[in-house]
Amino acid sequence: MPVPIPRQRAIPAAESGQAQAAQQGGTSTDQTPRKEATVDKNAATTTNLTLLLIEDDPGGSTVIPELQDSAGRPIRVRTARNLTEAARLLTDDVHCILLDLALPAPGRSDDDDELAVLKHVLELAPRHAVLALTASGDAERGAEAVRVGAQDYLFRDELDGRLLSRAIRYAVERKRSDTAERRLAEGRVRAQENRRLERGLLPTPLLEGSSLRFAARYRPGRSRALLGGDFYDVVRTPDGTVHAMIGDVCGHGPDEAALGVELRIAWRALTLAGLCGDELLGTLQQVLEHERSDDEIFATLCTVDISPDGRRAGLCLAGHPSPLIARPGRKAKLLPYDNNGPALGLLPGARWPRMQVELGREWSLMLYTDGLIEGRIGEGRLERLGQDGMVEMVRRQLAEGLRGEALLRAAVNEVRALNGGELTDDVAVLLLDRGSER
Repeated sequence: MPVPIPRQRAIPAAESGQAQAAQQGGTSTDQTPRKEATVDKNAATTTNLTLLLIEDDPGGSTVIPELQDSAGRPIRVRTARNLTEAARLLTDDVHCILLDLALPAPGRSDDDDELAVLKHVLELAPRHAVLALTASGDAERGAEAVRVGAQDYLFRDELDGRLLSRAIRYAVERKRSDTAERRLAEGRVRAQENRRLERGLLPTPLLEGSSLRFAARYRPGRSRALLGGDFYDVVRTPDGTVHAMIGDVCGHGPDEAALGVELRIAWRALTLAGLCGDELLGTLQQVLEHERSDDEIFATLCTVDISPDGRRAGLCLAGHPSPLIARPGRKAKLLPYDNNGPALGLLPGARWPRMQVELGREWSLMLYTDGLIEGRIGEGRLERLGQDGMVEMVRRQLAEGLRGEALLRAAVNEVRALNGGELTDDVAVLLLDRGSER
């Protein structure tokens, strides 16, 4: 049985609030001190902190010394005589828990872990500050309680209102500090994971020996700070062919991003192994079907194989928007997309035709994900930019003399501006240029 706490005159927290209100010439609206177990909207405007006392008191109503926060306002107190009652009273407006370590833990004998009740409370209330209450002189047990997860410990027979009030304020602030530090650490871990995903989704192109110029730009959608499922890659095979790819896994989150990394790496490996066109896409579909977490997940893909002389290309579209080509003296336009095959993962045994396109002597080829064309435009922003709007925008920017990275930066920024802010979807764009001297 827990040792009773030596106390000053027994003053329930609600009664102390009435006394303070009377001293200030006001009238308390709380006439029933035992209703402290429920959230009092009126009390919320006059008090700052709420304490939940968990102690097995055989004498009935548990009372404690008068408590005040740093502004001199009364600290509200709720009392629970067991962990079942504590779980019911543990609402979001509770800031601190004062736990008697002598309270028996449910389902455990006296010979079991002495801190079992504390561990149970920490599991029950991971976001709350906890003060451990132990017998006088049992500093070793108190220190162990702090090591396990309590913010501090107090001795029963050395407790008074001032000491307890200060301990509550300290415990709450320390818990807030610990929570902020943990969130900061979690943010660092997420940033590290993001960088690893970025290296997988947006790699350095393998273009050694090629005369083509490469530029790329990526911007995540406003719904998250991490990468989504957009990915791209460019490699040059020993025969001089330059292979470019851009894709988009449906959905957003770490699973989709990880799947995008797998597809990108698989594409590079298969391309370097000599596969292209329908054979390559069919193999990528098998990879997606085996690696996706849900049968509803699919991916769109665009692949371009540019001949060693740079004048021709093979184009495969798997549910993906067609690339844009710009050539001197001619208006920028989309490459043919009549033979667009289905997205990967939608139709078992699907086929993807490979179209031959003439590029010419000098050109710029822009591959992009649908985030670039699905932004809103116009008054009320009910209409989407679409491929036609994107083509007109790029034509104008080319006429202004923009090329390479400057062109991609201007395109993404203008699409954001037309949308009235950050886009809901990720945007990935890559550009391959072949100059007239080549």
